[in-house]
Amino acid sequence: MNWQAILPLVLFLIIVFAVGMWAGKYVKRSDSFLQEYFLGGRSLGGFVLAMTLVTTYGSASSFLSGPGAAYNQGLGWVLLSTSQIATGYFVLMILGKKFAIVTRKYKAVTIVDFLKSRYESKWVVLLSSLSILIFLFSAMSAQWIGGGRLIQSLTGLSYIASLFIFSVSVLVYVIIGGFRAIAITDAIQGIVMFAGTLILLIAVIIAGGGVPAIIADLAAENPNLITPFGANADLTPTYVSSFWVLVGVGVVALPQIAVRAMSYKNSRSMHRGIIISTIVVGFIMLNMHLIGVFARPVIPGIEVGDTVMPLLAQTVLPNWLSGIVLAAPMAAIMTTVNSLLLLVSSTIVKDVYLNYIEPTAKERKVKYLSMWVTALLGIVVIVMSLNPPDLIIWLNLFSMGGLEAAFIWPIVMGLYWKKGNKYGAIASMIFGVGSYILFESFYPQPFGMHSVVTSIVIAFIAYVTASLMMQKKHLVIEE
Repeated sequence: MNWQAILPLVLFLIIVFAVGMWAGKYVKRSDSFLQEYFLGGRSLGGFVLAMTLVTTYGSASSFLSGPGAAYNQGLGWVLLSTSQIATGYFVLMILGKKFAIVTRKYKAVTIVDFLKSRYESKWVVLLSSLSILIFLFSAMSAQWIGGGRLIQSLTGLSYIASLFIFSVSVLVYVIIGGFRAIAITDAIQGIVMFAGTLILLIAVIIAGGGVPAIIADLAAENPNLITPFGANADLTPTYVSSFWVLVGVGVVALPQIAVRAMSYKNSRSMHRGIIISTIVVGFIMLNMHLIGVFARPVIPGIEVGDTVMPLLAQTVLPNWLSGIVLAAPMAAIMTTVNSLLLLVSSTIVKDVYLNYIEPTAKERKVKYLSMWVTALLGIVVIVMSLNPPDLIIWLNLFSMGGLEAAFIWPIVMGLYWKKGNKYGAIASMIFGVGSYILFESFYPQPFGMHSVVTSIVIAFIAYVTASLMMQKKHLVIEE
């Protein structure tokens, strides 16, 4: 075991646990368990809002699998990844004040709460809850795998043992602290992610002999590595452009991200969050993927892309510093896992159980049910993560596309188009998710684009058509 690298990581986990325990007192004191546990009392300031956006979005894919893909594909993948820079801007500008005002009016705690109040339909609630459960289990599994692999590469333990250690660490403090614990640790972990990215970028450039020497080595190995088209020349302009939808503007539809736009304190916090999140996401995403490319001449021949980052850190940095730097991907993974875990838990407890099984359940029962459901979900994801793929980025991108196809129009059109109704929302979800699964299964790149683009277009047509048709039908009946 690399004890010099492990000890800083353990210290980091102790700090995270301490914050979780401290935030747990707010859950105990709060007048509304649901508002505090799932939204942190809607009290996030600008800096914490920005960091919780950045760290929830910046996941195992960003810090492990993204650089691993860049290692394999070259600078073309760096270009593709820059579409993520404006995610915080898109989320807070498109949803922004209107979303915060409307969700407060509805007293919405979750995205499904908002959809329930906006469309007044049981089927909208059930379809949206089902979409969250299907696609977020895939996303959570990707994070669990990333955490397990990171601990495995540091400790030399088996993957199963590493997965267990990671799972226990995450579950304990999410169950105790809820949303406030996640948001505050997100701020701490966002700083760690920023600093870790900068340190590792400098170290890999020095180890590679400078940027010109690294570029020359890449060109000598494969000229395609320094072009926009990828190592195998398969990153076409159409495909790369489609990622501006998948990991750019489409992010407004991700429930784990959109819920952040419900939780800030005031307009000043939102505006500050837009500026800080855009700068931090841009810095982290650009540089993490550059690190992945620059690692190729420094540590050639890596077969499992997800291991590039931990192996690179231990190669180019002193052991004690590599432990500190590797707290960055651990931070990214933990924050995303926490948010996804709490979101799925709130879907089951708040959106399904309290709406349709026991609406009059006492708060004490809801509290313990929320914690037990969160723990059970963690166990299910552990089982799903026992047999991991080589690159978890594909699990994550599949999950993102499915959620965007399901939610983008019910959320955005529901907010801005008064004629949108429950029939449009139901049609949009069915056609969006159905077409996405079909495209992913049988025709993964329709018209040379990522399949999420065509699915979103189909979902939009379904939303508008069904809303207008059923509105006319009701007018005819009334006449």
